[in-house]
Amino acid sequence: MPEYEKATRPEDITRLFVERSNAGDAAGVAALYEEDAVLAYPPGSLTVGREAIHALWAKVLANRPRFEPEEPLPTLVSGDIALTSTPPRDGSGARAQVVRRQADGSWLRLLDQPEFAPPKR
Repeated sequence: MPEYEKATRPEDITRLFVERSNAGDAAGVAALYEEDAVLAYPPGSLTVGREAIHALWAKVLANRPRFEPEEPLPTLVSGDIALTSTPPRDGSGARAQVVRRQADGSWLRLLDQPEFAPPKR
């Protein structure tokens, strides 16, 4: 496995995700997740574990989607756990991730909810 830049702050993961996705690097995207991470994607489904996340992103990135950086909302940190989030550029809801500090001081995603729909009124 290649040596990837590590997230030294929780907010770095979003930037690294965009860079690696736009490069078509599914292994690099999967490297942003803990071994047993849970990704709520595709919508209505759960993808569990880095290996399954890698397989999912390989399929998604085969279509060469283009991701744009999104301005992060303030990060909430408690010890070695942090909550990161971004509002999608199209105003379609929110994205949220729980990340955990690793033994080497870097951060990886533990839980990822990439699509929240606004509540129906």
